[in-house]
Amino acid sequence: MNALILAAGYATRLYPLTLNKAKPLLEVGGKPIIEWLLDNLADVPGLGTVYIVTNAKFASDFQNWANAYQGQHPKMTIKIINDGSKSDDDKLGAIGDINLVLMRENLSNEDLLVIAGDNLFQQPLRDFVNAAKHSAATVAVHNVGNLEAMKKYGTVTVDKNGVITNFEEKPEKPKSTLAAVALYYYSREVLPLFTTYLAAGNNPDQPGLFLQWLYTRKPVNTFEIKGRWLDIGSKETLENADKIFAKL
Repeated sequence: MNALILAAGYATRLYPLTLNKAKPLLEVGGKPIIEWLLDNLADVPGLGTVYIVTNAKFASDFQNWANAYQGQHPKMTIKIINDGSKSDDDKLGAIGDINLVLMRENLSNEDLLVIAGDNLFQQPLRDFVNAAKHSAATVAVHNVGNLEAMKKYGTVTVDKNGVITNFEEKPEKPKSTLAAVALYYYSREVLPLFTTYLAAGNNPDQPGLFLQWLYTRKPVNTFEIKGRWLDIGSKETLENADKIFAKL
C-alpha cells in the first residue's frame, strides 16, 4: 500500500501566511503540519512510498523539506510530485491530482491511502488502515455533534454495518452529525474509477465529491475517529492546533 498526501492547494483563506509558504509546511507545535502526518504514518504496516502532490510554486520547498526529513527517517520513502499548476486559477483540484499521481506513477496495482495535507490526527493512522484494508473503500468519519456546523462538511449517514447510505458535500439541510474526514482508503479495484469519474466531466476539486459519486457504485465503509481531528482551514484553527500539539 502506498500513501498520497494532497498538498497542491494555495490556501488563499490563510493569506498572507500562505502567500509564500504552503499550508502543510506551516508549523504547529514546533514542526510543520506535514511532519506530524509523516510521523503518524511511520507505524502503518506495509507502507510503501509516500507521495506528496504539490504545485509548481511550492514543489522546491517540499523537496527541500523531504530531503531533510528523509535524512532523519531513512526507512521512509518520500516522493514529491509537481502537478504543474502555478496559481489557484489553474489548479487541477484534489481529484485531478489523485488521478495525475495514479497515472504518472503507475500506482493502480496497489492499494492507496489518501490524506489531506492540512489535517491532523491524534489517533494512530494504523488504526484506520487496519480497519480499512479488507474493504473496497473506506473513509474516516468524525461525529461533530452539531447539525448547523455540518453545513461546511461532507455529511454521511450509515447503515448498521457502517456502510455509507447517503453522502452529501456541504448540505444545506444536514441529515446527520457524521462528517467525512479527508482520510481515505481505496483498494486497487477502485483506483481506475478516478479516471472514469473525471472522463464523465465531474468536478475535479474537493475529494469528497468522488466519494459522493462512488458510494452509489461501490460499498464504502466508514471508520469513526475517536481521537481529536483538526482540519486547518483558518487562522483560528491553525492557532488552536498550535496550542494542542505544542503539548504533545
